Amino acid sequence: MITVTEATATAGALKRLSDEGVSIWLDDLSRKRISTGNLAELVATRNVVGVTTNPSIFQAAIGSGEGYEEQLADLAVRGVTVDEAVRMMTTQDVRAAADVLRPVYDATGGRDGRVSIEVDPRLAHDTAATVAEARQLAWLVDRPNVMIKIPATKAGLPAITAVIAQGISVNVTLIFSLERYREVMAAYLAGLEQAAARGLDLAAIHSVASFFVSRVDAEIDKRLTVLGTDEALALKGKAALANARLAYEAYEEVFGGDRWTALAAAKANRQRPLWASTGVKDPAYKDTLYVDELVAPGTVNTMPEGTLNATADHGDIHGDTVTGGYAQARADLAAVEKLGISYDEVVGKLENEGVAKFEAAWQELLDAVTKSLDSKGVDA
Repeated sequence: MITVTEATATAGALKRLSDEGVSIWLDDLSRKRISTGNLAELVATRNVVGVTTNPSIFQAAIGSGEGYEEQLADLAVRGVTVDEAVRMMTTQDVRAAADVLRPVYDATGGRDGRVSIEVDPRLAHDTAATVAEARQLAWLVDRPNVMIKIPATKAGLPAITAVIAQGISVNVTLIFSLERYREVMAAYLAGLEQAAARGLDLAAIHSVASFFVSRVDAEIDKRLTVLGTDEALALKGKAALANARLAYEAYEEVFGGDRWTALAAAKANRQRPLWASTGVKDPAYKDTLYVDELVAPGTVNTMPEGTLNATADHGDIHGDTVTGGYAQARADLAAVEKLGISYDEVVGKLENEGVAKFEAAWQELLDAVTKSLDSKGVDA
């Protein structure tokens, strides 16, 4: 438990981050975190104003079984399918977390206080099924501060437009490339335009675009290490920040353009960039690297608890570390490309791997729940 004294001593960096216009979201959720009051405590003492989940997070939480025993027993007695059991458990957690964060949602006019839940990752390449799943999840959670996560695959893009057009707030996930990010923003704007044509209140629709960070360094650094030259090694740890900074530049361009101006006049909300995968993969790097160096107004940084605590303890928040670095960011990515490392090939690989990892985690979750239901004498 975090004491008041500890909170006072360590809140400095997190408060500075919030003051710079960065919303701090927790990249984790479990029933125990809710039931023990830990989530409420993080909101009160760690400047946490949102929560993100993904299949891997639920696999870890529900796979442990802790806190889910009673509900699993009830589901087993009812004879539900394993897919229904998983949806009942995950949506219950998200609904409860949304209630914890409701005061933040109300205080920020819907900007924060958000909890995200992802569509079944097995639907990542099926537009119609993704839209149907998003509608179902929004109905099941039944909270105004839920965000439905849709992957930024080719099939996901029209799904984003369709779901936004129906007035459902969306967290677009698994964005790795600058080109795909621009397509995501275009899909969001198209959805807003369709929502406006339907007479919906644009002010009630929110979205974030989850741009993944550390995985880019992990993949490119691996290739730089293989090259092994001084020039290659000097570029390690630079690609992910460069990529994210250029994403923010694209965000400024799109949400400063004429198409956006018309929507802004109708009280639409910008789709904020969200820095995801912000825990460092390389222990040689400072554990707050992707927090300290990605400070920019109007962004979200979703952190695993370890990164959140590290930032509170020794984060170096010293103003905007993004908008002045576009030229250097372009130079860094160009230098990587010059060494024969294809940017397009890397980001394409990362997208495919990202979808595959979430599918695998979801299957592990289904397997664990199946085992739990079977142990209670019911055929899943």
